[in-house]
Amino acid sequence: MIRTILTYPDPELKKKSAPVTVINDSLRQLVEDMAETMYDAPGIGLAAPQIGVLQRVIVIDIAGGDEPPELIAAINPVIVHAEGETFEEEGCLSVPKYAANVRRHGKIVVKGLNPDGEEMTWKAEGLLAIAFQHEIDHLDGILFIDQISQLKRDIFRRKYRKSQEEE
Repeated sequence: MIRTILTYPDPELKKKSAPVTVINDSLRQLVEDMAETMYDAPGIGLAAPQIGVLQRVIVIDIAGGDEPPELIAAINPVIVHAEGETFEEEGCLSVPKYAANVRRHGKIVVKGLNPDGEEMTWKAEGLLAIAFQHEIDHLDGILFIDQISQLKRDIFRRKYRKSQEEE
């Protein structure tokens, strides 16, 4: 089922998510709904808080174009190692029509559970590392616009207010 994606400045996006304590069919349905919603948007990642569910669940698929889907579903993901630095442009389904360069780690290792409750380790670099960091930030109530300079954030807010007034 495709869910509604919350958009800035919805206060739900600023809340911290609770760890998942039970892996069951309801959680697997949430993961399925999140994947369907992400693909429909279309996006490369989605965190449960973006659809109003304050649980530590993310889905990511950076395969694009003609590549077959490669869905990653991570429950209670935690970055256990990070190194290097990258400074790439990011966008967000919850902050439509805006992108900005964000400083992130270039390589990371993430541990978490898959939808069957099995412990997983994901080694990520490049776009996948950025996507993991971006989605994990959502679980802590952090949007990518919180990671940019105050000046750029102020410019974003002015443009955003203006675009809302024009609608």
